Amino acid sequence: MIQKYEFNDTTQLSPHFNAKEFRCKCGNEHEFSVFDELVQKLEQLYAALNCSKIIVTSGFRCPAHDKAVKGSGTGQHTLGNAADICCYGQDGQPISSKVVCCKAQDIGFRGIANITAAYQYTHVDVRPNGKWYGDEVHGNSTVTDDFYKYFGGEDMKGIDVSVHNGNIDWGKVKADGIDFAILRAGYGRLASQKDEKFEQNYAGAKAVGLPIGAYWYSYAMTPEEAEQEADVFLSVIKGKQFEMPVYFDLEEKKQFDLGKKQVSDIMRAFLKKVESAGYFVGLYGSASSLTTHTADDIKSWYTIWLAHWVDQTNYSGAYGIWQHSEKGKVAGINGNVDLDICYKDFPTTIKSKGLNGWGNAPVPVQVADAPKTESTVTATIKIGNDTYKGTFVKE
Repeated sequence: MIQKYEFNDTTQLSPHFNAKEFRCKCGNEHEFSVFDELVQKLEQLYAALNCSKIIVTSGFRCPAHDKAVKGSGTGQHTLGNAADICCYGQDGQPISSKVVCCKAQDIGFRGIANITAAYQYTHVDVRPNGKWYGDEVHGNSTVTDDFYKYFGGEDMKGIDVSVHNGNIDWGKVKADGIDFAILRAGYGRLASQKDEKFEQNYAGAKAVGLPIGAYWYSYAMTPEEAEQEADVFLSVIKGKQFEMPVYFDLEEKKQFDLGKKQVSDIMRAFLKKVESAGYFVGLYGSASSLTTHTADDIKSWYTIWLAHWVDQTNYSGAYGIWQHSEKGKVAGINGNVDLDICYKDFPTTIKSKGLNGWGNAPVPVQVADAPKTESTVTATIKIGNDTYKGTFVKE
């Protein structure tokens, strides 16, 4: 049953939840709604996770506030069916959203989604129809029908390197827990601008079995110059195989001074040319440049490598890799190195499509969100301190 409350109502709805926790945060003192089933299931979640507390960061939203926080204005929050929450364990630390999503699935929430790349906040709802299991880090679509399967594997930890990182001991890099590397192939429009350590880094990473991607740093000021850069890039990586995407890196101030339209035209020119040659191509960009200087069609068509050097990114768009630090320390590399996290199984997709040197791909095809080739296996996984049984993807 849906219940309506005045803005200042402090009714205790259940042992651990008070009405005031669910009121709208728009700043206007209006009434709000809370569905009984939502509170009941939150109490079940509280018990199942042995929480010390659950913080409701967003409950009911009026349509205006829902739109203001990038909702549709008609979603589950506006109906009193939803809550965004952070669950805390008995140690006082946040419980991973991976664990919360799995438990929420067991309890029977019909809408569930991880909200941030830090896996700290979770959306849950009791929508009347259908089911939505999402991951808002990667967009607003359903990502799975089973969170045990979705979170059964670990995110890949990676680095990106260039000549500036000097000579690298790739055996030590892999032994230090690094799962992939993205190598600078070069920059600009001349063959002589190939990265001086590219061949050495490619051979070293391959020798220890690390999945590899590549990127090209751009100085292009026109689409024509971007196509010239693409031609040089393709000549540098020809004959090599990459398990990870290959990326276009545009970040010069003089380029951004051209404005969003021209910058987007430059991006398209490079990306399309490399894609048409049979590569799984993506775009590297900062949270700022992706927001202010990148057209939506580019971000929706090509996989994104996000650069945002913070503990918890607030970038709301989809991305497959997050470069979260420029001051990492990894065995086998002197000095600082960029650190990355990959959230997608790019090697399976790229190899299965015959891209990036793994076969002939006569027809360019965007596969950033293509379904994986999967089989399943019943197994037990450990997430945090909890152990779960379920059906998982066997890659």
